[in-house]
Parts: sequence; structure tokens; C-alpha cells
Amino acid sequence: MKKVFLLKSVAIALAVAVLFSGCASSTMINSSPAGAKVYINGESVGTTPYLYTDTKVLGSVINIDLVKEGYEPLYTSFTRSEQVNAGAIVGGLFFLFPFLWTMEYKPTHNYELVPLAATNQDTQVQSEQTQPALSKAQRLKELKQMLDENLITQDEFNKAKQKILDEK
Repeated sequence: MKKVFLLKSVAIALAVAVLFSGCASSTMINSSPAGAKVYINGESVGTTPYLYTDTKVLGSVINIDLVKEGYEPLYTSFTRSEQVNAGAIVGGLFFLFPFLWTMEYKPTHNYELVPLAATNQDTQVQSEQTQPALSKAQRLKELKQMLDENLITQDEFNKAKQKILDEK
């Protein structure tokens, strides 16, 4: 009788541990070179390498900006749908709501920053005139792709698009 009680207790404790460990997901954000300022959803959070952790649900989009002096800014994003979380699936067998956390981030995200190529004044002027437009176009293209993949809502798309277009 004591063995059955002990076995049930261990099974319940294990299920609870798996359930609650499955909600959080972390990823290490690295840049080459290291030391870039990290902005998550527009808020400064530190420098690379940076460990990002959250408990957001499946499909959540995280916008990342990496900025380092002497390098072009990098604007990207990732979603909580990159890798299966087995713990949340097992927890979901006992409770329904952990299925919201069945996916997690990849363990690491590595980004290579591009140095500013301006070495003389003519190249620097040309870079300043053309680079912001290309950067905006690329960011708008990525934003549209996120909308097409239903990663963001139309309202979020419109707000982010206007923010990009309003930049100088």
C-alpha cells in the first residue's frame, strides 16, 4: 500500500514539475562582433551575448534590434514556434492549457553585423543617402512577410509600418 502511494506521489510530483518547467523558453542572442546593444520590442535590455527568457504562448513574435557603433543596425525577429517542447506536451496530457507552450525558441540565435563600409567621404555620403532606404525597404518586406504568415495582426502591421515610414 505504501509503495502504491509513493509511486502515485512521485508521478504527480513529476507531472507538476514537467508542467511548470514547460512554460518558460530561453534563447541566447549572440552577435558577431559581441557587445551590440539589444533592443527587444523597442526596449533596451542589454548587450550581446544576451539570454532572453519569457513565458509567452505559441506563435508569439519577438522583435530584435541589434545596434553597435561602426556597424549597420540589424532588425529581425523570431517566434516561439522554432522547436518542440516535450515537457509541455507531457504536461498537456494531464492539463489542457500547457499545449499553449508546446513550442519554444531555438537555444541560440546568432547574428552577424555588417560593418559600415564608408572609408572616404564620397562613399560615406553615398552610403548615407542609399542605406536608410534599403534598410526601410528590407524591414517593410520582413513586416509584410510576418503579416502574410499570420504572425502579427493587421493592426500591429499598420502601426509598425507607420513607425518605419516615419523614421528619418
